[in-house]
Amino acid sequence: MTSFLDPVIALVSAYPWLAYLTLFLAALLEAIPVAGALVPGSTLILALSALVPGGELKLWGVIAAAIAGAILGDGSAFWAGHRAQRRILNAWPMSKYPGVMAQSETFFHRWGTLAVLFARFVPPIRAFVPITAGALGMSPAVFFGVNIPAVLAWALAHVLPGVLAVSALHEYAGLPHDQGTGKHLWILAVFAAAIIALGVWTLRRRRMGKPPSD
Repeated sequence: MTSFLDPVIALVSAYPWLAYLTLFLAALLEAIPVAGALVPGSTLILALSALVPGGELKLWGVIAAAIAGAILGDGSAFWAGHRAQRRILNAWPMSKYPGVMAQSETFFHRWGTLAVLFARFVPPIRAFVPITAGALGMSPAVFFGVNIPAVLAWALAHVLPGVLAVSALHEYAGLPHDQGTGKHLWILAVFAAAIIALGVWTLRRRRMGKPPSD
């Protein structure tokens, strides 16, 4: 994996527009069924986010590219399932991965609407739950109402660790860094914490509303 990432990082650090395009495509492909299980999208996003503290890339550009790619990928998969209905779950190339498809459907039935939120953080079913949700009849309003906040939390969870870690390295090692980055990190960290807290609160409320099992 390192031998693959090193030349990619070297290239995109020299051409920022290519870095943003790579981030967009990484997030997009990671959300597409089958491709998402093969493309190291999360690894690329985490690695490229490490270029933010040095000023090679802009924090908001990195986050925006990741969010746009993930929403487009998830949305495309959902609409494909919504249009074709259940028959798409047994079509090629999903038919080549019956185990993952079964796991995705079980995950969806277990968690319902929250599956769209949780799947964003659970590879490899992350790439299969949106198409499953569409195929099993989830409404577009419900899907995107959950998916968009999930993508925002996912993007922050992938970008901020790399930025914070390298920012600390720049700070304590005396390396040059972008002074404008640090002042935005606490805002994003609070925003990410709020989304996570909302998810936990929703999960607890859902569990409390369930009747006790025999």
